[in-house]
Amino acid sequence: MAGKEEEELAFQVQLEILNYVTSGVVSWLLKCVVDLRIADIIHAHGGPMTLSEIASKISDAPCPRIQCLERVMRLLVHKNIFAAHRPSDGAGETLYGLTDLSKWILQDSKPNFVKFLEFLNHPDFMRPWQYLSQFLRGGDTCTIQAFGCTMWEFAADKPELDQLLTDCMEGTVDTYTKAFIDAYKEDGGLNDIGTLVDVGGRTGKDIYEIVKAFPHIKGINFDLPRVIALAPTYEGVTNVPGDMFDSIPSGDALLFKTTLADHPDDIIVKLLKSCRKAIPEKNGKVIIMDIVAEEGKNHVLEEAQMVSDMTMLVCTAGGRGKTEMEWKKVFNEAGFPRYKVMKICALPIIIEVYPN
Repeated sequence: MAGKEEEELAFQVQLEILNYVTSGVVSWLLKCVVDLRIADIIHAHGGPMTLSEIASKISDAPCPRIQCLERVMRLLVHKNIFAAHRPSDGAGETLYGLTDLSKWILQDSKPNFVKFLEFLNHPDFMRPWQYLSQFLRGGDTCTIQAFGCTMWEFAADKPELDQLLTDCMEGTVDTYTKAFIDAYKEDGGLNDIGTLVDVGGRTGKDIYEIVKAFPHIKGINFDLPRVIALAPTYEGVTNVPGDMFDSIPSGDALLFKTTLADHPDDIIVKLLKSCRKAIPEKNGKVIIMDIVAEEGKNHVLEEAQMVSDMTMLVCTAGGRGKTEMEWKKVFNEAGFPRYKVMKICALPIIIEVYPN
């Protein structure tokens, strides 16, 4: 009996590791159905559809391979990305519908993770991951080995990838920024802020949504000249070109949304020291929206935080996820003696840092 139990246990372990080895397949299938707009087709139809009906709506597909599509949908139904409604009598075609998960891959509805999914599966983004073992052996950063420069520098010369990066950041407006706004409406921490500078704000959509929610605030969208040159004009927001490593525009408060943790600690300290010069000594503050790792607490966000940390390990030059104590250390080194943590309904949380 013991031998049989050992065999069964070994088989279960084999299946578990095999699932990890092949876990990327689901992401690739999600990219496929997003490209085909399958979730949007079902959503526009208003209810479950047969594969034949779905295939007839796929654009630029004169001869869709329905049997192959069925195999794709089978795994995604198993993963609860789509729902399958099979006739109880065994006659007729299976109907495919949406689930709570598939609603997040709708291109025509917000919020969604479409651009983030496209970015993760972009061939250029996947290249640095091939160099992780060489990096761990002591080689150069993964992006230097893959591109000869940082991800941001590489994207700057590739408009398609640069736009995808922008779209990814703008895509979090409906999730992260909404949670930010909801938190501050309850907290009141923006009520006395006259000017808020979004450092690295790209298109300015984040600061625009904040200004809309708090009309008394004057918004400044600050980013590199090449980024600001393409930024739209929003009411209540001034686009300011520059480089945060040189200087930062003055304001009552500065916002860093998922930006600081991408840099090594010494660079974060340098940036925060520049922030001290840009905010008033009295009532000024730096607002950091970023991940604060909580290791070993088995909370719902722990795996997502660790995955985010791995992404920074591979795609940045020294960025890493930080615990609260690690954040506190860089705050103190930069001359900020106080901070406050605000937990919100999003992967990142808010840290307010004060100069006195």
